[in-house]
Amino acid sequence: MRVADFFCGSGGFSEGFRQAGFNIVFAVDKWEPAITTYKGNKPGVNAILDDVIRISNLPDDEFEALVPDSEVIIGSTPCQSFSHSNKSGNADKSIGIQLIEAYLKIIARKKYKKNSILKYWVLENVPSVKEYIKSEYTAADLGLEGSFVLKPHEGNSGKYNAKYYGAPTNRERYLCGEFPPLQQTNTDDNVKTLADVLASLGDPLSQTPNEVTDLNYPTLVLPKNQVTDHQYIYELAPFEWKTAERLKRDKGYMGKMSFPENLSKPARTVMATMTASSREAMILGYKKGKYRLPTVREAATMMSFPIDYWFYGKTKSIKHTLVGNAVPPKMSYAIAKAIMLKEGERLPAQYPLIHHDDNIAFVNLNGNIFPQKQEKERRSTAKFKYHIPYLIQSKYRVELTNYHSNFGDEEHSPAFKWDAEIHYSQGKDKAKVYTPQLTLSQIDENLRPFVKEFIRQKCDNLSSYDIVSVNTPDSMKTNRFIEVKAISEAGFFWSKNEYEVAKLLATDYYLYLIDLTKICSDNYEPEIINNPAQQITESSLWLIEPQSYHIQKIVF
Repeated sequence: MRVADFFCGSGGFSEGFRQAGFNIVFAVDKWEPAITTYKGNKPGVNAILDDVIRISNLPDDEFEALVPDSEVIIGSTPCQSFSHSNKSGNADKSIGIQLIEAYLKIIARKKYKKNSILKYWVLENVPSVKEYIKSEYTAADLGLEGSFVLKPHEGNSGKYNAKYYGAPTNRERYLCGEFPPLQQTNTDDNVKTLADVLASLGDPLSQTPNEVTDLNYPTLVLPKNQVTDHQYIYELAPFEWKTAERLKRDKGYMGKMSFPENLSKPARTVMATMTASSREAMILGYKKGKYRLPTVREAATMMSFPIDYWFYGKTKSIKHTLVGNAVPPKMSYAIAKAIMLKEGERLPAQYPLIHHDDNIAFVNLNGNIFPQKQEKERRSTAKFKYHIPYLIQSKYRVELTNYHSNFGDEEHSPAFKWDAEIHYSQGKDKAKVYTPQLTLSQIDENLRPFVKEFIRQKCDNLSSYDIVSVNTPDSMKTNRFIEVKAISEAGFFWSKNEYEVAKLLATDYYLYLIDLTKICSDNYEPEIINNPAQQITESSLWLIEPQSYHIQKIVF
């Protein structure tokens, strides 16, 4: 049976079908390292670098000439738009939806054409994608002619976890389309663990054992020197692993995480980026008091790639992305096996070895030395948030942030502003941020004089503050200039240049007057004057000395 693979990535989805005896006839992705990896492991497959959206909109003759007919179509649309790890689930979904609809359009063009041979199709993505795929798509919905209705969620569509199908990773995904029911191979009592992965591959720098038996494919045995991307160590600097440890252990609102990784369970979901200083970082113990990231091969084995599968990225980062974005081959094998059984076809008796394309250059990470990173000094004007360790209660946590600072430009001095924020829960529907306000009445009486003096000293410099803002939330450019002045009984000073700017900007110019004698009072608000060049000069409430523009308010 023939298979066409869309958004093919490094080939994890089709690898399971290859192992089950299918004939892969077509593959497409728009990332060059993915196509190179695909061709390197599956010579002879027509794997092309192209855009699926473009392909979906081709005229019929061009579309049919490019995309061959097949009994099976598989596709793993990019998940970044729908992943909860991307902006806590608040990332823009529009491009993700476009890609899904492009894939469904291709399915419809092959399924509902005359003399169609398409029998099965599958779409794989993160579980949250379900709410963004409609229950049905008419021909008009997909920009096609006809009266058909495509129903992606029917049949055996649902959530599936790769750990129950032989992959040593806790990776839950949503599968939809038209395919037979899958047969689980594992339960929670016999899933493969992270410890199994590490033991099967051995210590990256050890020369024993001389052979490696694949944890996921026991008939596959290779000399250790033929196992690529494993014989190296990426050791973490203390500042990296200490940051990750703090984030994992004290974020009680999200639940504590193991540090280092819990070896007695399947690996956590392998990410496309192997970060070192984040809560999601996958960190392994390394000697006493030292820690490291998994090798590319370890990550690939967690994903159930066979040890003779090569990743043709030129850097460690690219290789990790090729692994983390893939569909676990054991998961795809379960789908392929279900189809073969329904069709009454025989499965291969053992794992079929990969024959690599010798014409494609391969970069092997074995033997590489990766020096520890050096902590970079943070820029004095860097904006950041800092989660305050252990200041947590239920779903609440406290963060210190300088996000609201105005670091100015060459003409203005930086203005630092620190806020304490209380964060509640997570996700687009539940997450809330509170910024508590402290009034003088809430401060102990013994401390108030010190607070007042501190504020007074700060207010002495208020006259140096200039602020650009906008008049309305939908403004596309700056249209409000705010000048802040400290005012007392002696009035305030307005330079000739400031006065000229006020005249020029007119109603776009605002003067904020801060009364130093009242600023410490509860509910104090500054006096705001719009178009002060007119309001002050034409008002009898102000006394102006033109020589120096010394201005004083007259109080009756």
